[in-house]
Amino acid sequence: MSSAHPVEVPRWIDLIVLPLFNLGLAFAVSAIVLLAIGQSPLQVLLLLIKGAFGSAGGISYTLYYTTTFVFTGLAVAVAYHAGLFNIGAEGQAMMGGLGAALVGLAFGASWPAWLLLPSMVLMAMAFGMAWAAVPGVLQAYRGSHVVITTIMFNFIASALLIYLLVNQLKEPGNMSPETRAFGPAAQLPGVHEWLAALGIAWPHTPLNASVLLAVGALVGTWLLLWRSQPGYALRTVGHSPDAARYAGIRPRVQIVVAMAISGALAGLVGINEIAGVHNRLIAEFVAGAGFTGIAVSLIGRNHPIGIALAALLFGALYQGGAELAFEIQGFSRDMVFTLQGLIVLFAGAMAQVAAPWLARAWWAVRGTAGVPAASGAAAHG
Repeated sequence: MSSAHPVEVPRWIDLIVLPLFNLGLAFAVSAIVLLAIGQSPLQVLLLLIKGAFGSAGGISYTLYYTTTFVFTGLAVAVAYHAGLFNIGAEGQAMMGGLGAALVGLAFGASWPAWLLLPSMVLMAMAFGMAWAAVPGVLQAYRGSHVVITTIMFNFIASALLIYLLVNQLKEPGNMSPETRAFGPAAQLPGVHEWLAALGIAWPHTPLNASVLLAVGALVGTWLLLWRSQPGYALRTVGHSPDAARYAGIRPRVQIVVAMAISGALAGLVGINEIAGVHNRLIAEFVAGAGFTGIAVSLIGRNHPIGIALAALLFGALYQGGAELAFEIQGFSRDMVFTLQGLIVLFAGAMAQVAAPWLARAWWAVRGTAGVPAASGAAAHG
């Protein structure tokens, strides 16, 4: 069998075994790095797990980070299924936060929560959608590559947000670039408040009702992409624009629609942060989550179930890494970023390096040489 030709493997190997194998490689290399700097890999791993899942507070913070990464991971995945690489979730999330903040500032003191909070959610999605649709239109109708335009739109979004916070929206008398508080009606309920109403004592953490939005986004994305005609059309364009055009599907429209949906999902980050935690618009609320979403989508194989698991992994790394910096002398958050980078390297950039080895092993066990794959379409599923 020529190594130049990929081989077909069962879907469970492509979606489960390969990502786990890549994660194992990332952790193995991380262990070597830890040994090189004089740290115990086992101690670091145990403390990482303890920090992320060893207490009610740790679990809550892990799920809080997971919520954000679900939104940005889905924002990358939906565009991917249309054949696009959306690197603009960072800027789209910023615009989502801006949209939610404008509603909170305008109506936070006069509207009731049952009207204000849904309006903030819709405006966050609308602002993220509009910000992502522009690169989609440029790609579809002008040929501008969506990777380049979404990267540039991240910088534009950051500059626009800072300008508005410093010159237009900043609270008078406050030296920090942030708005005034929106008011109690604009604050999403925390999970600890729900549990307290049930008589369950739970620590006060940033985990809030946005976690339900994340679950809804996962289910809604799955239904859209795999259980609806519009989702079928979108994925058809991603697999073969020519075949889609022959079937009467307009690829240009699908490109814009995919980017708009991606932007709406990224915009929900603003709800988790602005309405769920800060109750005001601040400058750095996204904090790189849009770029982390790229890794989450790649590791999750662009499927909602995989994205949920990958988001949980990165949520655990964020929370557990913060605990490690306190527990181990000489250990810094930079080591956690190194681990994240290795995961991105093996599960993202080098995701298919191990695929031929696993394929050969599978067909050796089955006692057959395998069949050359017609395409890499399994990665889209």
